Amino acid sequence: MVTLFLSAVLCRADEGMWLIHLIEQGLAKKMQERGLQLDPDTLYDEEKGGLSDAVVSLAFGCSGSMISSEGLMITNHHCAYSDVHALSTPEHNYLEDGFWAMDRSQEAPVKGDGIWFLKKVIDVTSEVQHLRDSIVPRGGGFAMRRVYSLIEGKYRRLFKGKGEVSCSSMWGGNKYYMALYEVYKDVRLVAAPPVCIASFGGEVDNWEWPQHKGDFALYRIYTAPDGSPAEYSPDNIPMKPSRTLKISTAGVQRGDFAMVMGYPGRTDRYASSFKVNNIETVVNPIQVEIQGEQMKIIDGWMNLDPAVRLKYADHYFSLSNVQEIREGEIFCYSKYNVAEKKREQEVTLQQWIMSDSLRAKRYGTLLHDLDVKYKSLEYIEKQIGYFRETIARGVRLHRMVNHIARSAEMVAKSKGQQVPIADSTGVYEVIMKMYDEFDMRVEKDLVDLSIREFYAHVDRVFWGEWLSEQYDLFEGDTYALVDWIWANSLYTDQNRFEKALSEATTAEEYRADPLVAAISSTKMIMYNNYKSKVDRGVKLTRLENNYRNLLYQMHLEKGTPQYPDANSTMRITYGTVGPLCLCDGIICLERSTVRGILEKYDPDRYIYSLKPELKALYEARDWGRWADPSTGELYINFVTDNDITGGNSGSPVMNGRGELIGLAFDGNKESLAGDTYFDPVMNKCVCVDIRYVLWILDKYAGMNHLVAEMLGE
Repeated sequence: MVTLFLSAVLCRADEGMWLIHLIEQGLAKKMQERGLQLDPDTLYDEEKGGLSDAVVSLAFGCSGSMISSEGLMITNHHCAYSDVHALSTPEHNYLEDGFWAMDRSQEAPVKGDGIWFLKKVIDVTSEVQHLRDSIVPRGGGFAMRRVYSLIEGKYRRLFKGKGEVSCSSMWGGNKYYMALYEVYKDVRLVAAPPVCIASFGGEVDNWEWPQHKGDFALYRIYTAPDGSPAEYSPDNIPMKPSRTLKISTAGVQRGDFAMVMGYPGRTDRYASSFKVNNIETVVNPIQVEIQGEQMKIIDGWMNLDPAVRLKYADHYFSLSNVQEIREGEIFCYSKYNVAEKKREQEVTLQQWIMSDSLRAKRYGTLLHDLDVKYKSLEYIEKQIGYFRETIARGVRLHRMVNHIARSAEMVAKSKGQQVPIADSTGVYEVIMKMYDEFDMRVEKDLVDLSIREFYAHVDRVFWGEWLSEQYDLFEGDTYALVDWIWANSLYTDQNRFEKALSEATTAEEYRADPLVAAISSTKMIMYNNYKSKVDRGVKLTRLENNYRNLLYQMHLEKGTPQYPDANSTMRITYGTVGPLCLCDGIICLERSTVRGILEKYDPDRYIYSLKPELKALYEARDWGRWADPSTGELYINFVTDNDITGGNSGSPVMNGRGELIGLAFDGNKESLAGDTYFDPVMNKCVCVDIRYVLWILDKYAGMNHLVAEMLGE
């Protein structure tokens, strides 16, 4: 018994986000050995249709799956967060209270780029390489954009009226595939739980295990009456998908097979040790430091004022997610000695390069050149990093002030003279809606942080004239400088702002504003020009491309199976349900229960608070038919060792029969080096149990009709 337990704990995952249309025989055999019960040929089949037809992309930001013959699609709540936030108002705060469409008339249309269904994949390698060879020598750095434009234009004409096309590079340009997608734009929100369910534990529990999140949301896709994709219309009808996933209510057990299909965003598994070291020691620390301070500011104001929370919840959610990932990457790079492991691989690569005289002549100094290049660029990368995280990204008012100046020019051009923006009702309403997204108390603190950190870390040569003059004028007192900006800017006081909009204020006057001057004094071109001077000769991008290409060729020559880096194309990954062995003597079980929610419950901490009626349901322990038959518990989340990354959020997690058992929504802290390194023991995929989703819909939301639809009852 002990031996069986240890073997389950120490089971090593199979690395790889494999292309769904290239499941070769060796991979299929491994999947079957791990527990796949389906014929691998049925996972993807362009002619007959496959399981992949039920898996969708939410405009390549998240993944989802079709779960009913009436167009019902399920994904993560955090993928729907912006839609729920956009629908929310102080009177109807769907983030806090949940969104429940009790019939189809209440389903809410959402804006966006639609839901994408993969229909066909075509190998266009020879065509692209021919175009590349004919254009790149003449076209310089932007030539590949021209290549993609030409090849996609050709296939767009070929498949005109049948959908959208997208060409993707694999293995550093060794392969190119054209994907044809069918895109549906009429998408309506059906159900989304309140944040106390969907993100219980908030950013504190993100990337941790165990978690207790009901991270799901439901949409319905609508089509024209003839079943074709269409823009929103009240006359549209629910989609009839060609394939749906059957939901399994049997639950999961340790050792169960699990596979994930979805659209992972970006990985860089073939990055050099030099790049990993640069990320660990130069790039990420800056982002983690500044974004962490921004989060403290926003969180402080959100805790003081519910109106601020409503305005900033979406931004804070995005900010915290990225900040935690970058912080986790630093932790994992150090914990697993990733750069050192890469260097060990590079010893083998160097030996392979030198084993061929032609390769040795052309690439013998590649690793040395990479080392020298990264060291020479370290200074400017730090300068760029601090500029990017402070003035460029840290001042959120950038977008608004630029839009207003352009609006003044547009109104003047349309009227033949400068007139008040307020005279143009449509333009004025857009601007005021944008203005209402901000709270100037929060923005002042964010600007104060950005200017203070900018001056502290960026060398004066990059400040620009205005910032240099003001620094001297205020004798380095950034607090006084920001106070002066706020007292004199048109944008920072609503009365001054509305007065400017009601007068014939010119674009030049808007741009002369001290707030605009502060954020425009230094521009990215200053940093790019300096970087270009340092990155002379063979560019860093060329060296990195050569490195990846040589790795690919070496693996190919040695017959080593290899998957391409994730790039938002459909992938499949397989693994096993199992516990997490954190460190010596500490093992976290593979499933979490309601008990954990009640243990974490704290009414004085927002992220661990519960609605009274929800807490009462948990305490009543009425799990109904959603309880696990072997234990009587209601399971919330479970973990597998599937290889996933950003973009996989919302991906269906399926058992060996291809039935839906959960949704992937997170990883663990120990997996946060996953973009460049996969640890076969520590990398975990955190999933919401589909039975918890059904319990929420049934017992909490009272959406029995939706449960019946999902289960085909």
